[in-house]
Amino acid sequence: MASRQTRAWIAAQGDYYLCPLPQTQLAEGEWEAALERVWSGEQELSEVFREQGQGEPKLIAQGYEHAVPMSWEVDGTPHEWTERRLVGRSLRHAQAAESGLRARVDKAKRQVEALNQRGRGRKRFEEIESLRQTVNAIAQRHRVEDFLWFRYDPPTTPRQVRAYKDRPAYVKQERQATVEVRVDEEALESAVRRLGWRIYSTNQPADAFSIEQAVWAYRNEYRVERSWGRLKGRPLSLRPMYVQRDDHATGLIRLLSIALRVLTLLEFVVRRQLAAEGATLSGLDAGNAKRETARPTAERLLEAFQGITLTVMELPEQTICHVTPLSPVQLQVLELLGFSAEIYTGLETISVKPP
Repeated sequence: MASRQTRAWIAAQGDYYLCPLPQTQLAEGEWEAALERVWSGEQELSEVFREQGQGEPKLIAQGYEHAVPMSWEVDGTPHEWTERRLVGRSLRHAQAAESGLRARVDKAKRQVEALNQRGRGRKRFEEIESLRQTVNAIAQRHRVEDFLWFRYDPPTTPRQVRAYKDRPAYVKQERQATVEVRVDEEALESAVRRLGWRIYSTNQPADAFSIEQAVWAYRNEYRVERSWGRLKGRPLSLRPMYVQRDDHATGLIRLLSIALRVLTLLEFVVRRQLAAEGATLSGLDAGNAKRETARPTAERLLEAFQGITLTVMELPEQTICHVTPLSPVQLQVLELLGFSAEIYTGLETISVKPP
């Protein structure tokens, strides 16, 4: 999506795009220059807030934009357009990333310090090189090699050995390489400042698509990868595929593709209706029945109906059916989907034939 060729083709067709730009799509030094304008105070930032009902609006993002002239050849014809580069920072993402980074640094530091401890079952490093290899492996595993400083020391410790039989007492010099570890606070703070920042590109004019609208549009984007995850994993479980015949594989994929459409449509309809009503739905989370959400997943919506049981009693003259009474949550979900409760209550009929 972010390739220049794709963006040029979209712009040439008179359409609009909005996508994050990876480092490979930026000019040399553009990333650092964009952030330096913020840190130096040269650039004033626009702020994006989320309304919180009765409370104060919450700041969720900030950023600024600048225009970049673009040109590319599309189907043999040169095409020129203006691209808006949106330099934005998600505060929530930055906070989560900072918490994760500091936790990794702290964990790696403690693991390295533990290498100096002596005791039963602990490896003793006599050579600095073997200790360095172990330390580097720990830092690389936690991806914090740029934030830790190490100093190695090969001390020798005298240990008194008692006399035994014909052997006289003597002093043994034991060697154990140790490592001192410190956090490079300057490097860590520099990395933290960069967390949460991304550069997005769009060709839609600012008067029709503000930076605030761009933030919300990207946050609410449709993610096709999620559908593929549903298809391959839970709840559809296409992979692994155990069928042997090609026609069986084709049929299974078609059947699960229909199921995927049903899940996607069910989720979309409920979310759209909740947004139209300005309402939320609670009771879907088994661990917290009071938790409210305006964006329930299709899986949670279906799980709400797991307790439905149809009981059929065969009598000599008739068949009696009984269905579990619907809960308020189940009735609300059916209403949001535009269905009648009779889908279930209609099964509670006395009939000479089974339903």
